[in-house]
Amino acid sequence: MYKKFYGLSGSPFSLLPDADFLFYSRRHRRAVNLLAYGIFTQAGFIVITGDVGAGKTTVVRRYIKSAEADVAVGVISNPSPTLGRLFSWVAMAYDLAPDPDDAKVYHAFVAFLLEQYAKGRRTVLIIDEAQNLSAETLEDLRMLSNVNNEKDQLLQIVLVGQPELLETLNRPILRQFAQRIAVHCHLDPLVPVETAAYIRHRLAVVGGAPDLFDDAACAAVHYFTGGVPRLINLLCDQSLVYAFSEEEPAISGEVVAEVVLDRGRMGLTPFRKLPEGWRIENLAAETAAILTEIQLAAKFESATKK
Repeated sequence: MYKKFYGLSGSPFSLLPDADFLFYSRRHRRAVNLLAYGIFTQAGFIVITGDVGAGKTTVVRRYIKSAEADVAVGVISNPSPTLGRLFSWVAMAYDLAPDPDDAKVYHAFVAFLLEQYAKGRRTVLIIDEAQNLSAETLEDLRMLSNVNNEKDQLLQIVLVGQPELLETLNRPILRQFAQRIAVHCHLDPLVPVETAAYIRHRLAVVGGAPDLFDDAACAAVHYFTGGVPRLINLLCDQSLVYAFSEEEPAISGEVVAEVVLDRGRMGLTPFRKLPEGWRIENLAAETAAILTEIQLAAKFESATKK
């Protein structure tokens, strides 16, 4: 809709977890490196956590896209206690034949692990939305991970989930499981400078002008989203639609605020809750500190390049 108007080759703020758009904030870079390190060093369990929309799935997709040929990756995207047994999920993740008999599935999976090991390949099981797993299912995973030999880990398991996952893992019944977690990384929201860099990074991927969102617009986006990547995408995408509708050549802070106000009036908004009577005229004062931080960082970066 707005892509041609703004000279974009694609949608810069899609809500889909596209690895090509991964922005390496300090925490996201660390998560990518820890994930790669944990798998390379044969860590039994790796845990990546973060709030809703923090970019966890995008980090995982980035790893999958760059995984070496000697790694057999299986993915369980959204496990649910109501959708079947653990072994059925594991079998489907590696295209193994399902069976109502868990014992048969287990032995088939062990045979698969041994086959991969004989070929010099590692097997990695990634479970996204792992906060949905019960303590009993996590314990089953721990037992499944016992399939190894004296020197090598035949199966490595990556759990990706919201902070509730940590609450489950900290339960006394799972203390043996917690002791096997070799790598853990938590994704925090972006700070103001990272929010501005994130917006411009995603625009650059699709050939957008870096100043399509000016500093004030970036400050407003951070103010209303708290630096959560998914909310940034949602707000920026809607702001582009609003600006396009008015044939505005760039997105201002006022346009961003208008989107938030309209969502608030509809009564269903994921953005910052604004007090009754909040007006766009309040925006400049309330985002002044954020704007200053973004501008100072830009000046410092420019000075260091000279």
